[in-house]
Amino acid sequence: MAKIQHDLEIKFGTQYGKEEEEAVLRVLRNNAPTSGDECIAFEKAFAAYAGVKHARVVSNGSSALFLSMIGIGIKPGDQVLTTPITWIATAAAPVTLGAKVDFVDIDLETYNLDVKQIDAHITPQTKAIIPVHLYGQPAEMDEIMAIAQKHGISIVEDAAHAIGAEYKGRKVGGFGATGCFSFHEQKNISTLGEGGMVLTNDDAIFERISLYRSHCTRVHGVSTKYCKLNEEKFPIGKKFWWQDFDDCGYNFRMTDIQAAVGLEQLKKVDQFNQKRIDHAAFITEGLKDMAGLTLPKPRPYNKHVFHLYPVLIDPKEFGLTKEDFIQDLLYKYGIKAGFHYIPLHYSTAFKERGFKKGQFPNAEKLGDQLVTLPINPRMTEAALDHLVKSVRSLQS
Repeated sequence: MAKIQHDLEIKFGTQYGKEEEEAVLRVLRNNAPTSGDECIAFEKAFAAYAGVKHARVVSNGSSALFLSMIGIGIKPGDQVLTTPITWIATAAAPVTLGAKVDFVDIDLETYNLDVKQIDAHITPQTKAIIPVHLYGQPAEMDEIMAIAQKHGISIVEDAAHAIGAEYKGRKVGGFGATGCFSFHEQKNISTLGEGGMVLTNDDAIFERISLYRSHCTRVHGVSTKYCKLNEEKFPIGKKFWWQDFDDCGYNFRMTDIQAAVGLEQLKKVDQFNQKRIDHAAFITEGLKDMAGLTLPKPRPYNKHVFHLYPVLIDPKEFGLTKEDFIQDLLYKYGIKAGFHYIPLHYSTAFKERGFKKGQFPNAEKLGDQLVTLPINPRMTEAALDHLVKSVRSLQS
């Protein structure tokens, strides 16, 4: 039982093996550089995996979103639409650049943006929509892209939960102007706790993201035969390097150790995701007849990669509130459930920006009733069985 409980206390995340250990040692022996060959190799492999032209590694998923806002040219006074059910980084990225965020309520089957409600929120100032592929389920990208094309606005995909997820046979992250990924320790793959990636097919956006990721630095090689004033210092026929800064940028770089681990994780991501899908099927089969529980509903045309396993609890039918469910599961059975997320318009940051409770009823229902059950590729059948039986026992 102790081993089973340990499996269920570590709720989310990935799995490391010998390949990652060897990658770390290899880079250590090479003096562990920042943004070197391993980062370049990881970018190329990730771009090929996702089917896009460009990929740029960054320090985390939040910086991927922030750089995407810079890449598409978000400025003070612009408006950006997104979901209130997400981590604050999604909405904070445009806000920190002076833009205004407006939320669009969610669909109660997928928990993603309700595409039927987007048009009502679009104004002349709307410059972008950030759909979130929440919990590993792709958003309705055909409809979202059609709306964006109609209004001439950009799409930035928040795919932090959804590496390897597919919408109608196409991997997420390559539909919009950019796609943003997180390699935080809880994600489907990780680069030693933190890390991220930005994808794009647009050359100009890629250059802008690349510049602002590293202080907007350009390094130039100039032949001194064109620099008469420097002939004494730089003899004719030699070359010297000089730097320029296009603007004031940031340091959102990744280290080579992280990228080397990411390369090994990327080789395993489909295997890890299949384990998640299989684990989710086991949990669904075990809980499908329980009153008061709404289980995940993957769209038939989606590959849902189950970063999380969300369960909606009707307290009247189930007999427990969300809070009691979480507490009983932990203290009676040693299982740590979670909640993702408290609606952002409940937060101080967005209450101070004019949002109020009651504006987004579907998101608020999730905030009141949704829990996430442990799911990760490390889980054994015994742990899964213990999880199902424990949830069932809460209603007996």
